[in-house]
Amino acid sequence: MRVAVYISPAYKLIKAIMRPLMMALTKRDWRGAQNIPQTGGVVVAVNHTSYFDPLAVGHFVVDNGRAPRFLGKVEVFKNPILGRLFKAAGQIPVHRGTAIAAVALRDAIAGLERGECIVVYPEGTTTRDPDLWPMKAKTGAARMALMANVPLIPVAQWGPEQVIPDKAYNIRLFPIKTMHVLAGPPVDLDDLRGKELTSDLLEEATERIMSAITALLAEIRGEQPPAERFDPRKHRGGASSWVTSQ
Repeated sequence: MRVAVYISPAYKLIKAIMRPLMMALTKRDWRGAQNIPQTGGVVVAVNHTSYFDPLAVGHFVVDNGRAPRFLGKVEVFKNPILGRLFKAAGQIPVHRGTAIAAVALRDAIAGLERGECIVVYPEGTTTRDPDLWPMKAKTGAARMALMANVPLIPVAQWGPEQVIPDKAYNIRLFPIKTMHVLAGPPVDLDDLRGKELTSDLLEEATERIMSAITALLAEIRGEQPPAERFDPRKHRGGASSWVTSQ
């Protein structure tokens, strides 16, 4: 039996404003939407190249039948207007590096158990890879999918970085850019389900997720990804993002 997922008025307001803008200000190359389940809890894991990413992937998910809930850095939610709107729309603040950081994971899993679509950027920030390939990720996306026992759909996107280049604060909407979004089949995690979530197990699951996302991005770009994934822990610096994983 299909269980209805609650859609808040704030979410409907954001959709009513942003969807027409995205239709007018971007072109779309969307593929693989059939891989996103139309019902039930699902984690959508996406590569992260730009602050414009959430608008592009959010548009893709919305127009393919699901209402996305993003995990976002708590700083965004401190904005007196946008923060209240995002909270009312069901988006999930993440208090990274604090005693209540686990609350976001709890809220995401509760949403998955209610049949919601949770969108996660496993890298936790925009990629530090010089050529914008997916970098080594955190384990939050894998943990959510395994704890809630739901499918995890890998998604690659390319194009948002042309609208808002990394480390740039000017928006380049014209000429109109194409948002390339490709969703793949669920990442195979079946052999890892029902087991103790050790660090090794979560790292294995995360590597499968990032390998799937990287392969999809290589298909979009028509290029070969680097043999070794960029590891931000071995490099200093790096910008933080409004959308994150744990």
